[in-house]
Amino acid sequence: MAVGDSADELAVLRARVAALEAEKPAARPPHHRVRSFFSALLIVIGCILIPLGIVASWTASIVGDTDRYVQTVTPLASDPDVQAAVANRVTNVVMEHIDLPALLEGLAPEERPLAEKALGKLGGSLESALSSFVHDRTQDIVASPAFETIWTDANRAIHTSLDRALTGSDEGAVKIETDTVTIDLAPVIERVKARLVESGLDVAAKIPEIHTDFTVVKSDDIGKVKTAFSLLQAMGVWLPVIAVLLVVAGVLLAVKRRRTLVAAALGVAFAAIVLGVALTVFRTVYLNALPATVSPAAAGSVYDTLIRFLRTSVRVFATLGILIALAAWLSGPSRPAVLVRGLWHSGISATRSTADHAGMRLGPVGPFVRRYRTWITWILVAGAAAALVFWSYPTGAVVVGLALALLFALAIVAFLAEEPTEQPPTEKPTTPQPPQPPNPPQPPSPSTPTPQT
Repeated sequence: MAVGDSADELAVLRARVAALEAEKPAARPPHHRVRSFFSALLIVIGCILIPLGIVASWTASIVGDTDRYVQTVTPLASDPDVQAAVANRVTNVVMEHIDLPALLEGLAPEERPLAEKALGKLGGSLESALSSFVHDRTQDIVASPAFETIWTDANRAIHTSLDRALTGSDEGAVKIETDTVTIDLAPVIERVKARLVESGLDVAAKIPEIHTDFTVVKSDDIGKVKTAFSLLQAMGVWLPVIAVLLVVAGVLLAVKRRRTLVAAALGVAFAAIVLGVALTVFRTVYLNALPATVSPAAAGSVYDTLIRFLRTSVRVFATLGILIALAAWLSGPSRPAVLVRGLWHSGISATRSTADHAGMRLGPVGPFVRRYRTWITWILVAGAAAALVFWSYPTGAVVVGLALALLFALAIVAFLAEEPTEQPPTEKPTTPQPPQPPNPPQPPSPSTPTPQT
């Protein structure tokens, strides 16, 4: 008895030791540690390159594409702060080149009293009256719908010239000096002069041709600006692609890919959000560094407008990273993920059961979808990814819309692939039988006498 008890206790101890050893995590092989290290390295490098890739892509798009640049700055024509700054700038430049006595002497004798009377109504000296008149008429012009055309054409010409300057060509209206890139605004001023004449200021026709330089880039070495621009143009398309490929390679190299995919996607989203915060901080620094002669409101509007597509790209990468991380987490074995998938499957099953009871029949479609469901799912995912890649300039709303469309398509596939609900057997209606007449009574059969022996 004692020997048996000892054997039982020994067996229990061995079982407990085996269970503890099974619960103890096994040591990771050396090649797993190497894979994990390089996986983390690739993902970190990719996440660092994500903000740089976004900025490079924006630079190549805005600075290297005239149409994109014009599309970006067109809303500034309707901005009140920009309109006021343009009106002040044009008024100051025009008044600096106006010789009021010479202009009045050039008028015909019969026109001179009328011009003096018109300017005199504004009060003060003729020079201040003319300045106020020019400013008011210019403000009316920049606030009119016609100014959008003037603004668009001027920015198209300026952008083309700037692109030529930064790419090394000296043609166009841009001049490259030792440390400054300037643009000749003569075409813009000529358009404004013409609009002033149309507005009733005939004296503006006597204003000579005005050439003024507007500083675009100022640097100690303009060659560095040209080199940086060429580098950004060359890497604008490929740098974000390289960053994404590094992240994908890191996920594929990882030992635990699902967990790594969640971390990598959140890392991409975090990197994009950091860039968005940096843009906001730089805006404050940029406005605080402006000279006193520059309107902070107009400069802020220009800054916000120029980087609005850059902010859109930030939102796209942040949204995409969060959605991918959420999808990878929902496909995992955690209890909340299993619960969500269970609710999804229960909803699909309930919908399919209701449709089956309503008499819906899929014919050969259901078996086909069940057979090739995995292929169909990957085709839908690849189609959504291709739509996002080949979308010219996607936004955060586009990313969310594609994700919802993919989710709806997957729901339809799950609905079609669901096993049909078995219908209860239907009883055949019985035909009522006519009542049968009762059997007539049978006469008793005569009993056969038993012979006596």
